[in-house]
Amino acid sequence: MTTAAMVVFIAVVGARFLVPLLIPRYPLPAIVAALILDGVDQTIFQTMGYDPPGYQGYDKAMDVYYLAIAYLSTLRNWTSQPAVHVARFLYFYRLIGVVAFELTDWRPLLLIFPNTFEYFFIAYEAYRLFWNPARVTKRQWIITAVAIWVFVKLPQEWWIHIAQLDVTDTIAEVPWFGPAIVVAVVAICLIYWFAVRPRQRPPDWSWHVAADPLPAAAATVAERNRWVAAHGRLASGRTVESVVLVGLIWVIYAQVLPGVETGSAQLFAGTAAFVVANAAVSLWVARSARGVERALPAFAVRVLMNLAMVWAAGWLLARGGGELSAPHAIFFVLLLSLITLLESRFRPVYEIRFAADGPAAGAAAGQRCEGRGNGSDDVACGPERCELAAGCQAARA
Repeated sequence: MTTAAMVVFIAVVGARFLVPLLIPRYPLPAIVAALILDGVDQTIFQTMGYDPPGYQGYDKAMDVYYLAIAYLSTLRNWTSQPAVHVARFLYFYRLIGVVAFELTDWRPLLLIFPNTFEYFFIAYEAYRLFWNPARVTKRQWIITAVAIWVFVKLPQEWWIHIAQLDVTDTIAEVPWFGPAIVVAVVAICLIYWFAVRPRQRPPDWSWHVAADPLPAAAATVAERNRWVAAHGRLASGRTVESVVLVGLIWVIYAQVLPGVETGSAQLFAGTAAFVVANAAVSLWVARSARGVERALPAFAVRVLMNLAMVWAAGWLLARGGGELSAPHAIFFVLLLSLITLLESRFRPVYEIRFAADGPAAGAAAGQRCEGRGNGSDDVACGPERCELAAGCQAARA
């Protein structure tokens, strides 16, 4: 590999790990950037004359990584609880399908379990640029998901995973394919501009790409910890979801990392123990009011804690004649620490926002406030949204 190819390789791989970290704060541009990187990375490598061995496996693993951050971001940012419910189903449905595919290598599973979540996330965030998602009913969110599933993802999954075709290669081999794509895109834009746009209601607010402000009762880590201290339980659906999330992600990674020979059931059980331990520590921190406000120091502390637990597990394994790979252990610790940290910080925001008796309950119901100057006479907006719509500040209690 040449020096230039090495620099490009490091830059692309680094971007694939770092760009998804922007999704919680800048959901739409960050996930679109991650999607583009996913589509062009191998083309970039091939242009530089380098085809990384085994990169397909790592490519799938990095897809799982950025979609996990996107899912956790829905807990932090989304003001429509029905949309969160639909996104949760779509995400875990796909995650189960990827695990099944990695264990069986049967490609039709990727068609049966399509990645509808990704485009549903993009659809929500695109809508949020101009309109309040809390206005949209659960039925409408389900129709949106079904439309993406049937008309977008099924053809795409068939093209990529069943026919195993590549857009770049097809454009080069079929002369009319590239112009056909351009015509289709132009047609869609024209239909939107002349048929859809005139029927849309006025925007609820001026567009912006940053995530909405958090509810006042969840604006700081200390406030979220107080909520967790009062309502958190170790034996809860929250812990079960965390176990399933991290456990399935690690099973997927174990299938693509070289040299991992532990069975999937054992991996899942071992990961579950670490996740429960992290949940217990998070609950203890919340009840003792010792939380770290800034994310980077909190991540460092969590990494050190998990490294200590992994070292203890490796010591016990060695006494029984087993062996723990140091690179795999470090990778596991970083992944576990990141996912559990984001989950522990984002889920309380979701719970506070939609609590029936919580300070942000108005976000779920949609408070009515005058939207003077933003193109709407009557805007449904939660307390955290009112500061963004002109004339709504008074509605934030």
